[in-house]
Amino acid sequence: MSDHRTTAAQAGIGLGSAIAVAISWSLHKSIIWAAIHGFFGWFYVAYYAFTRPGGLSG
Repeated sequence: MSDHRTTAAQAGIGLGSAIAVAISWSLHKSIIWAAIHGFFGWFYVAYYAFTRPGGLSG
């Protein structure tokens, strides 16, 4: 049972990092910023979502 949770957690971390890198690259076009934001992963994705003019609703 714990093997499935570990795999799911790793997939979630990887997905968060991938989304953060994509957002960062589209905004800054900088490998350094993309790497930094990829490290923070879901935290940067949440920050981005909450700081956009439309918020989470678009």
